[in-house]
Amino acid sequence: MTSGHVESIFKSLNKHFVNLMLALSVVCLMGAAPLSLAAKDAAKKENAAVVASKVNINKANAETIAQVLTGVGASKAEAIVAYRNDHGRFKSVETLLEVKGIGEATLEKNKGKIVL
Repeated sequence: MTSGHVESIFKSLNKHFVNLMLALSVVCLMGAAPLSLAAKDAAKKENAAVVASKVNINKANAETIAQVLTGVGASKAEAIVAYRNDHGRFKSVETLLEVKGIGEATLEKNKGKIVL
């Protein structure tokens, strides 16, 4: 075997090695793309949960109010809806104090969860 023949074989092997590395790189990148998309989907779901942890007391039904607000069960939630039906929209979060069964402690626990 001549040195030229060995050099030709080496160049051929080197070319195949480079092609193999490129192919493996592409496969790895393709495999990482779904993982990136999955992470974005998880972040969207987490953000949706944060949005869902707030309640618009001028629009929500009693069931939703009871689910979101801490210390507010079905009867207090129904009282909130009844107050809204009788007096109109809540003008401020503090107006909830006028609803029977809603005190300062309940209001403080939930201020960050209430939107108007």
